[in-house]
Amino acid sequence: MDGNGRWAKKRLLPRKAGHKQGVEAMRRVVDWCDAHAIECVTFYAFSTENWQRPQEEIDALFELIDKFADREMQNYVSRGFRIRILGDLTQLPPHTREVLAKIIEQARTNTGLCVNIAINYGARQEIVQAVNRILRSGLREIDAQMLSDCLYTGGQPDPDVIVRTGGEKRLSNFLLWQSAYSELVYLDTYWPDMDDAAMERIVADYSSRDRRYGKIKRGE
Repeated sequence: MDGNGRWAKKRLLPRKAGHKQGVEAMRRVVDWCDAHAIECVTFYAFSTENWQRPQEEIDALFELIDKFADREMQNYVSRGFRIRILGDLTQLPPHTREVLAKIIEQARTNTGLCVNIAINYGARQEIVQAVNRILRSGLREIDAQMLSDCLYTGGQPDPDVIVRTGGEKRLSNFLLWQSAYSELVYLDTYWPDMDDAAMERIVADYSSRDRRYGKIKRGE
């Protein structure tokens, strides 16, 4: 979800105003996914590298995360959504950990749209933790499925499409293992401007692609 700060700067607003509008965009995207029977959607909210940002901005981000959890995520629970937090939560502020743990427990038996929120997430860290978890089990050899099962997304399908907004064209340590065959969509749109029309364009783009997974069409 890239471009919050630039969205705010363009409007001569503080960066936290961009993050606040980014939360509104997230709400719109979740509602769109639910209305269109999407099975799972993942939002990259805070990376392991984001700790390098100014403390004032970090504090503002976690204030927004807390408010989003207290209000919007409670709404998701009541709507039957599954909630999963991807990332190392041990470094988060105590109140944030408590709120997220409460939400996860409340949504434990839900079966609807799966909403993943990546907080303090880094794909390399995720893979290292998964390998160490397997090593602690005493196994000396692993296969791809075993590693997949030990990731934060264990039990979920790999993403069909990964979207990055804000004009950047890189994965930035996001779902590196899971995205092996994902379709990539890069948008110049800043995240706070994401709306239903943008989601329709993404799906149209994705639907026009030929996913072959290394294979070839008959006759080629």
